[in-house]
Amino acid sequence: MLDPNSSNIELPPIPGKRYFTIGEVSELCLVKPHVLRYWEQEFPQLKPVKRRGNRRYYQRHDVEMIRSIRSLLYEQGFTIGGARQQLANDGGVKQEKQRDEQRPRADSIRELRGELEQVLAILSR
Repeated sequence: MLDPNSSNIELPPIPGKRYFTIGEVSELCLVKPHVLRYWEQEFPQLKPVKRRGNRRYYQRHDVEMIRSIRSLLYEQGFTIGGARQQLANDGGVKQEKQRDEQRPRADSIRELRGELEQVLAILSR
């Protein structure tokens, strides 16, 4: 269900904390707590840490994921299933992108290691 009042609303900045309660996340994402609990069941990527008494503690990446879900559902008009599929596709793209970014780093590390071995050989003389 689209909420016409929710589109184009600027969300508050995410504070630099490690963990957030469900109430804090609710305020940061402008989504009610019962909706967050429902989304946990529908989106496998959303897994807050549960502590004593089954209390939920969300991390920054969880809050960012919730904001993405909120955008897909409320602003872009996706269904739950469509949003789930979109997030799964984006996750695959992100993993491929990370692998591609790691390749040049590995080449740079090999090159640096070779240079350091040359420096060590010179210093050993």
